[in-house]
Amino acid sequence: MEYQIGDMVRTKKQHPCGSKIWEIVRVGVDFKLKCQGCGHVIMLPREKALKAITKKIES
Repeated sequence: MEYQIGDMVRTKKQHPCGSKIWEIVRVGVDFKLKCQGCGHVIMLPREKALKAITKKIES
C-alpha cells in the first residue's frame, strides 16, 4: 500500500498516551509519524513502520 504525507493510519500497538492513530509527516527510507493523542513525533525505518501499520483511516 502506498502512503502519502498527511495520511492518518492505525497501528498494532498503542502509544503510551493511549492513542493508536498517527499522522504521516514524512515518507521515504524512514517514516516520521505524529501521535494524534499527544503530538509526540517518532521516526521509524520503512520496514518497521510498514509492519506496525494495520490500516489507513479514511477521512
